[in-house]
Amino acid sequence: MRLLDDAEAVACSGYGHLLGRDGFFSTAAWWRAVWAAGVPAGATPLFALAGEGSAAVLFALLRHGDGRIEALTNPYTCLYQPAVEDGAGARAAGLDLARLGGGAVLRLDALDPDWPGLMPLLEGARAGRLVALRFEHFGNWHEPTAGLDWRGYLARRPGALRETVRRRLRDAERNAELSFAVVASSAEIEAGIAEYEAVYASSWKEPEPYPRFNAALMREAAGAGWLRLAVLRQAGVAIAVQLWIVHEGVAAVLKLAHDEAFKAISPGTALTAWMIRRLIEGERVSSIDFGRGDDPYKQLWTSVRRQRIGVLLVNPWRQAGMAALLRHAVGWMRRRMARHGAR
Repeated sequence: MRLLDDAEAVACSGYGHLLGRDGFFSTAAWWRAVWAAGVPAGATPLFALAGEGSAAVLFALLRHGDGRIEALTNPYTCLYQPAVEDGAGARAAGLDLARLGGGAVLRLDALDPDWPGLMPLLEGARAGRLVALRFEHFGNWHEPTAGLDWRGYLARRPGALRETVRRRLRDAERNAELSFAVVASSAEIEAGIAEYEAVYASSWKEPEPYPRFNAALMREAAGAGWLRLAVLRQAGVAIAVQLWIVHEGVAAVLKLAHDEAFKAISPGTALTAWMIRRLIEGERVSSIDFGRGDDPYKQLWTSVRRQRIGVLLVNPWRQAGMAALLRHAVGWMRRRMARHGAR
């Protein structure tokens, strides 16, 4: 298994085509933003290339100062998937992964449970004497929109939301002080970042775990043509912002915030409706994606849920590995007892 320093090193290795195979969260732009501002202090991001030719598999990993290794994900990652050339090398890559670092626990998360490479990868890890423990990670809500117009999309929404959208959009578009805009180009990105950060600071949101990450991501996405930073302004001052990425027909909203001082006019609802209408009718996106989590509001705007999972690859012959197995067993028992108690 070869260890590579960054996306540029992957390109130079001859396997740059593996970047971006699985959507936005596998692109070089995403990884550059993560490398620059989305990892914890003291940890080292790296790419691990297992196999060669059609059997090559590329992992993005994070090595902590204490030697622990895990998938290179952070709270903004909506999908993590090792890049597999054609599936032939997934089992061998799992065996290589088991050997990497010799640690007690290796964590992979934000995985699609239906990814075809998952079972062969885990078979390889088991062949390397690791125990694979699966856990539920987060839900992802989305809405297929191919062939839909705005009217068709709204028809799928709950009646109360349809009425709210109708009123809020009407009121906003009649108010001469309110204006909608999308920041998308590198030429205007710095002003857009300043607006985003000002609104975020005035919102209900908790401080970011990686305060520089969203700005780094916006710069990278703008350079690639994928950024859609939606802004609602009153008298020229931003009062609501939303960070959207449009990549290969999928429009994903990663962050949203509004100034609490304007809560009475529901700026977030108005901006979401305006932006989805624009994406469906102006850009003809095939899917609207609301990112990580089962927040109730997401289930108003979208109707399809998919599960993301995690896997712990545990070395039971190490003390820390045995402790991880015991914690997992205790957690499973508690969840089972809670389910039975709720009946």
